[in-house]
Amino acid sequence: MFERKRGLIRAPKLLWDILFKGRYSFIYDQMAMRREGMSFPMRVNLLKAGINFLYRRAKPWSMPLHTQVEVTNYCNLRCPVCPTGSGALDRKPRAMPPTLFERFMNEVGQYLLTISLWAWGEPLLHPQLSEILRIANKYPVITFLSTNGQNLEDERVVKAIIDSPPTYLIVAIDGLTDATNSQYRVGAKLEPILSGVRKVREEKLRRDQKLPVLHMRFMVMKHNEHEVDHVTDFARDNGFDILTLRSLCPVNIPSGDILLEEFIADDPAYCGYDLQGDVRLHRSDFMCQHPFWFPTMLADGTIVSCSEDYNAEEPFGTCTESTSFREIWYSGNAEDVRRVIRRSTLQFSFCKSCPKRDRESTDASVMAISLKDDGPCVVVKRG
Repeated sequence: MFERKRGLIRAPKLLWDILFKGRYSFIYDQMAMRREGMSFPMRVNLLKAGINFLYRRAKPWSMPLHTQVEVTNYCNLRCPVCPTGSGALDRKPRAMPPTLFERFMNEVGQYLLTISLWAWGEPLLHPQLSEILRIANKYPVITFLSTNGQNLEDERVVKAIIDSPPTYLIVAIDGLTDATNSQYRVGAKLEPILSGVRKVREEKLRRDQKLPVLHMRFMVMKHNEHEVDHVTDFARDNGFDILTLRSLCPVNIPSGDILLEEFIADDPAYCGYDLQGDVRLHRSDFMCQHPFWFPTMLADGTIVSCSEDYNAEEPFGTCTESTSFREIWYSGNAEDVRRVIRRSTLQFSFCKSCPKRDRESTDASVMAISLKDDGPCVVVKRG
């Protein structure tokens, strides 16, 4: 509801900027971003999406503005509050074929504001990472690549990231020592992460590149809260451009609530939801937007309404050589799923633990801190 009100207030200026100037400024996960020089189809799609934002049509007027793509669904860590790490992911390990990703991007790339190249796996483990990034780089979309950093120092990985840089390279570090980081990131070591960041930064400087923005993401939990006062200096000292502090989000996994109690921060500012005593408070005005403009494509091409549907319990459909994304996006099956979510956000199991449903803002990050000496880290994408 907050986002809807903000959108209505900004509507006149947005209309002018989008339609006549081809630019759009927005906040994504506490970070300032801007698209400039947008094509006419992109402008029209963005305006249609804005109208659909109000009505949440079961058959949207627009193509997606944001998307998440599961590059791989396997990982080298065992994070307990994660379907992959906990073993709750009931899908075969798979890396997305670049041909599938390219067909998808050929359809949606010209319309997207952002694309997140991960879901329930470690993307740097993809054997053809360089090809995935090359395809993404063909389109003027703000690209996020998130990693646990365990093989970030691999020369193959560094070359792929530098040759076709994502807009943001997000590195998840949840502790300033191996002891605290590995308490949640089970099996993780800091040295390969920090060594990899140094290598990427050195290559950026050598080639005089601005991208990728080196982004450290720190999830505040019970066992690392004592490090929050030191995390900004740690991020700056290790060459990051931006730092975000994030809350631990609920995930619909067996025993998930029990595990959350073990990890959830004591400081209410870093709790993924509000509590009254021991009771979780639910927002009555939450209106889910993901099925209407932010789908997720899983590693096998299955399209789901939201990444929280990690086992594809309610899929829109599956992209194949003979079935396009557009067909699935506007299909009767997708309409049915949207109608259910529009009517009740508690109908599906993955909606019940939605990390966005019970927060004032749908952002999981609590704050973003620019570490650059030349001012705020505002990313501009042109074209």
